[in-house]
Amino acid sequence: MTGLSLGGLMVPSFLGKAIAAEQLQSTLDVAFKKRLADAALAAARQTGATYCDVRIGRYLRQFVITREDKVQNVVNTESTGAGIRVIANGAWGFAATNTLTAEGVASAARQAAAIAKANSKTQTAPVQLAKAPGFGEVSWKTPIRKNAMDVPIKDKVDLLLGVNAAAIDAGADFVNSMMFLVNEQKYFASTDGSYIDQDVHRIWVPMTVTAIDKASGKFRTRDGLSAPMGLGYEYLDGDAGQKFTSPNGVINYGLSYDMKEDAIAAARQARAKLTAPSVKPGKYDLVLDPSHTWLTIHESVGHPLELDRVLGYEANYAGTSFATLDKREQRFQYGSELVNLFADKTQPGSLGAVGYDDEGVKTKRWDLVSAGKLVDYQTIRDQAHILGKTESDGCCYADSWSSVQFQRMANVSLAPGKAKLSVADMIKDVENGIYIIGDGSFSIDQQRYNAQFGGQLFYEIKNGRITRQIEDVAYQIRTPEFWNACTAICDESDYRLGGSFFDGKGQPGQVSAVSHGSSTARFNGINVINTARSLG
Repeated sequence: MTGLSLGGLMVPSFLGKAIAAEQLQSTLDVAFKKRLADAALAAARQTGATYCDVRIGRYLRQFVITREDKVQNVVNTESTGAGIRVIANGAWGFAATNTLTAEGVASAARQAAAIAKANSKTQTAPVQLAKAPGFGEVSWKTPIRKNAMDVPIKDKVDLLLGVNAAAIDAGADFVNSMMFLVNEQKYFASTDGSYIDQDVHRIWVPMTVTAIDKASGKFRTRDGLSAPMGLGYEYLDGDAGQKFTSPNGVINYGLSYDMKEDAIAAARQARAKLTAPSVKPGKYDLVLDPSHTWLTIHESVGHPLELDRVLGYEANYAGTSFATLDKREQRFQYGSELVNLFADKTQPGSLGAVGYDDEGVKTKRWDLVSAGKLVDYQTIRDQAHILGKTESDGCCYADSWSSVQFQRMANVSLAPGKAKLSVADMIKDVENGIYIIGDGSFSIDQQRYNAQFGGQLFYEIKNGRITRQIEDVAYQIRTPEFWNACTAICDESDYRLGGSFFDGKGQPGQVSAVSHGSSTARFNGINVINTARSLG
């Protein structure tokens, strides 16, 4: 699910109630949240619960949605309440309430304990919760320079309409641009002795630019090359130092984005797509920009290395994983020796960056694939013992105070190459290849083994040079074969983040925001199909 699927005029009901824009700038008093948390913890202890955690959340969101010269919608939402999780008689119980009084949260704690005791009657083994230190009263905030919620709506509208006008002037027929802003004010307390106050900020400015050949009715689109980020409004400053120019002149972006510049380029590139030749199917060496690779990493590494999926906990809904526990023991060859994949909840600017996860574990970085070998998974407190670990990896998350926290993907990224290597140098010895920029369509099976990926921009590589723009490209992979075909990765100077606001998982479903970083990487001998050809 992407943000564009939210539609021009509708906002999902889970986002909360509509509020005035001015209310987006307010916060709940920390002392008030602690009093509520203590009331819930005390009530849980009185029921005989052996563990309890309390999450008091205020989730704020703003959506500004435009099309050409019109504002389609501006929505400000708030969702506030408390979720209480307990262990009683060796089983989990969870309850939530939006009644933020001492009695309201105490009642929810008692309900959670009653649910746990009921669950224990059918549970075959008690919950084994890895130890987590109590941190006392601590806080963490996304290191933003400019709070997007403080910026007047007029300024945001003016920016988006200016972007749309620039795209139209550059040859676009239609353009949609949007701004999605998130502020999660999250308070966590537990019987371990933690009282954690966090202020999390995220921003995303997607757009779609469309060009039409009026004679034939044929049309092509190019989505924006921005990425959703764990940053403030400073992301839109267009810092020249965060522009990455490819050998053929296409500009990509790091931790800062020039939306108008990208809109102009999108209009021209969308129009060029109308006359670009269609790809000839076959085997190609692929040079993949980070604006593209993030999605391939997400689907073929992030998901299959979630431990709950590996264990079959997601089988009914989301599937399982080919990367079974025996493969970790065998140090399965997940990729070539160049491939180092890591999980990290601390990466600055990433969507998943927080100080502590939703069960009070301090976040960290850890290896998943080292020199091509599978070495680890993503694990939370009640799973750690399965892998012989004594602590969680700190990747437990809930998308709302009303949702129970569970194992979610950390920021999973491909480490940059250690040797100095530019994109131009990487391409020099590619005889027959395709350079892919931006993410597009994707499809992957329930075991995350067989997959197909599209993109936004495709360029032919012949004899070490990027030549013409081409169209209708998608490549097919088997996950280990693909990662073992990795023959080169640019160095850290090319490292950038991509990601998603809406990574779906769980039953009932929840979403989470997650980033994936990489430098430009090369994969040899990958099967490419033509998505436009008729199969009839």
